[in-house]
Formats: sequence, C-alpha cells, structure tokens
Amino acid sequence: MKEHLVIFDTTLRDGEQSPGASMTKEEKLRVARQLERMRVDVIEAGFAAASPGDFDAIRSIAEAVRDSTVCSLARANEGDIRRAAEAIRPAASGRIHTFIATSPIHMEKKLRMSPDQVVEAAVAAVRLARQFCDDVEFSAEDAVRSDFDFLCRIFEAAIKAGAGTINVPDTVGYSVPSVWGERMRALIERVPGADKVVWSTHCHNDLGMAVANSLAAVMAGARQVECTINGLGERAGNAALEEVVMAVRTRGDLFPVETRIDTTQIVPASKLVSGITGYPVQPNKAIVGANAFAHESGIHQDGVLKHRETYEIMLAQDVGWTQNKLVLGKHSGRNAFKSRLAELGIVIESEEHLNLAFSRFKELADKKHEIFDEDLQALMSDETVTPEQEHFKLVSLRVASETGETPRARMTLSVDGSEKHGDADGSGPVDACFKAIERIADSSSELLLYSVNSITSGTDAQGEVTVRLARNGRVVNGQGADTDIIVASAKAYINALNRLVSKPEKVNPQV
Repeated sequence: MKEHLVIFDTTLRDGEQSPGASMTKEEKLRVARQLERMRVDVIEAGFAAASPGDFDAIRSIAEAVRDSTVCSLARANEGDIRRAAEAIRPAASGRIHTFIATSPIHMEKKLRMSPDQVVEAAVAAVRLARQFCDDVEFSAEDAVRSDFDFLCRIFEAAIKAGAGTINVPDTVGYSVPSVWGERMRALIERVPGADKVVWSTHCHNDLGMAVANSLAAVMAGARQVECTINGLGERAGNAALEEVVMAVRTRGDLFPVETRIDTTQIVPASKLVSGITGYPVQPNKAIVGANAFAHESGIHQDGVLKHRETYEIMLAQDVGWTQNKLVLGKHSGRNAFKSRLAELGIVIESEEHLNLAFSRFKELADKKHEIFDEDLQALMSDETVTPEQEHFKLVSLRVASETGETPRARMTLSVDGSEKHGDADGSGPVDACFKAIERIADSSSELLLYSVNSITSGTDAQGEVTVRLARNGRVVNGQGADTDIIVASAKAYINALNRLVSKPEKVNPQV
C-alpha cells in the first residue's frame, strides 16, 4: 500500500505574490473551484490579515469549497491568527498555517528577536490557533539557512503545542536535491514526536530546482508538497504542481506515495490560471506547455507513429490535453453558452454579467465561426473588471499603418460616460494606439510588459494580449482578446487602466 501524498496548493497565496498576478475575489473563486475539481487536498486561499479583500476572498472560498481543506496563512501573532480563524470559519474543513522566520539573518535583521523569543512566539501561535482549529500547520521560514539544531528545537516545541503539519521551506530557493533530502530525513529522525505529524516541503525555484528538491524531500519522508499551478510565484516561482503530481504518478516504481489528484483537470487549471493572471505558459513547459506532447524531429515522429511509448512517457489525455472541439457557434443560445461556461468552471453570478458576456460571445461568433473552449476562456478572462469599475471603455479605434509612413492612431474612449478623443503617432500601430489612449487617460503609468499569444490555430484565431502597468508601486495586468490584434492590444491596455484606477484591494498580498 502506497502512502498518501498531500498536495497543498498555494497558487492563491504565494502564487498571487507574482508582480501583477493579484486576483479579484471572483477570480480567486474560479481558481478555487477548479482546484477542488482537480481534487487538491489543501487550498491555501490567501493571507487573511493582509487586507480586507484577502479576508473576504478566503471567507468566500471557505463557504464555496466543500471537498478540499481551505487554509489561511498567518504570522505568529495573535491578530493574524484570529483573523485567519474568522476567515476559514465557514469551511467544511479548515486549516490555519502559521509561520515565523528561523534563520539567523531573518531573526536578527528582520524580526529583531532572539532565538528564545522566536520559539516562544511559535509555541504561543500554535496554541492559539489550536483554540480555533484542530488542523494547524507550522512553518519555519527560511529553514534552508537555519541552524539545524535550532530547527529541531522549534519543531519539537511546535509539535508539543499541537501542530499537526510541520513545513520545512526553502524560502529563497537555495538548496539542491541531495542536501534538501538529507535535511528532511535528518529532521524526521531527530525531532521528538516526528511520527505524530505530517512533514511538508515548500520549495522556491530560484536555482531551477524547486520540483527536484520537493521530490527529494518526498523520498526522504515528506508527505505533503506545497506547490502552485504553472509554478507561479514571486521571483522565479514555486514548485509546479503539475510536475510534482505527474512525476510521482509516472515514476510509481520509485515513489512510495500516490496523490488523489484528477490529472485530467491539470491542463484546464493551467489555462485558467494563465488567463486570469496574464502569465503565459512557455511552449516547452513540462506537462502543460503547448509543445509538451509535440514532436518535430523526423526520428521522433517516426518512432511515435510506430509505437507511442518510444518517445512519450505519459498520455496527453491523462493531463487534460484534448483536440479542439467546436462547442458553440453564432446560432447558440444563452443556456448553451452558460452551460458550457459552467463545464469550464466559469460561474456567472448575475444576469447582468451573463448578458454582457453573451453579447461579447455573439460579437466574437460573427468574426470567428469556430468557437473553441480556449476562445471562451479568453473571452471570460477579458472580463476582469465589473461594469461599475469600468471608468474607461473603448468606443472606436482607427489605426493607419503604411510602409514608409509613421503609424497613427485615433482613439475614442468613454470616460465615466463621456466620450473623449485622442490622436497619436508611434513607432508601430500598437505604440501609436497606446499613446493615443494615454493622451486621454493621462495615467502616468509605466508599461512593464506587452505579450501576445495565439489562442487557437488558424488565421482567424483570436490574439490574446497581456499588458502590465505600474504606478506608485502598484502593478496590474490587463487582458484583451480579439481576432484583430490591434483591438486586442487596446482592450488589454484599457483593461489594465481600469484595474489601476479602481480602488485597489491591496498593493501587495504579503504584508
């Protein structure tokens, strides 16, 4: 009998700390429902004390999710823990995840606490959390650079105080698999009461070894892996959930564990998170990249045609890759449209939003006769602001671009209901378009990213554009999709502007 490996997904907390990846409550709910559909064991829904917006999102997820444990992060202090407890209170299964830094540099420079004070704070935090919740996890932040004996001491104290999960994080992505596996093995052997808890690992990808380190920890006795969809996360990201899960499944001859993940939901989850955050998946990304199961080499193609397993170690269908299927057309009705969105994990709460979305779908169907699931996901990810937050709205766009001539754009926007016009020249049609928008908006924002991706194949495919803007320390993403890439670019820029000028729920998820 293989042991169960707990998959702890922190896309909604650690993943959201990527610049520009902050999500609205509605977007977080969509991701949480998909994670539940994928049968993730624990969903870390956010950091309740970070902001009222984060608290509200965690609370909503706790009310909606029934089959996964809903977790909130909390620093080792009373205010954070009480806030986390209140946020997860409606959950069918809830967890409080409390942490404190344990490395000398963090204790001295950041916390300005002595080791004794850190242990005392950890114990008090776990004890308080246990008053609200039976499921308490304790993490030693920057465990990778912490003194081993001190780790043993604080983990023993946390276990005695009532922690049921002990997490060992490589917070700065510093370790390598052989060293990380040995540290995990030594902790489990040395810490009194180690057999009474689940040992967890949380690895960052700064040296490109987050997944390898996580798997080394599993081989050494860890029975929970903390990870994110697409490896999303601050700096170089976290361990990618899809890679951890499929490594354990594919190499069942080596790993003494198994997960309960429905792997056919991996690709849908990847596309959903990518669309919402605006972080595209690189084509050669393992498991979920567009080329993950593609073969260009003649030798590879010949081998696969003769026998698939000559070059493929997994079935594409097992992780959710399917052939594009025509799902809707211009004659499809509202019920069919709404039902297909529900199958994709997209729930529209109000009739007003459904009417707006259906209207956009009809406009797309007039331009593009074959509407695929990817088109619908892009169409809905474009709906990142509510009507009441839509200060800027595209009315019309005219762009002139000719060889040997300077491109020029004329833009008409509705600004809080009043039409305004702007004209600008640019080095290219997109540059002219953005400058024309700025003539009207005068946002003083900085363009950090402009990215274009084709949603489906064919010359009539929609182009999906991501624009990242920054102003006064706040970073937002905007998405736009259209069969006309210039229009898609304008939509993305306007979408980002609307998010920038709307009241922010938080500047940074991590306080």
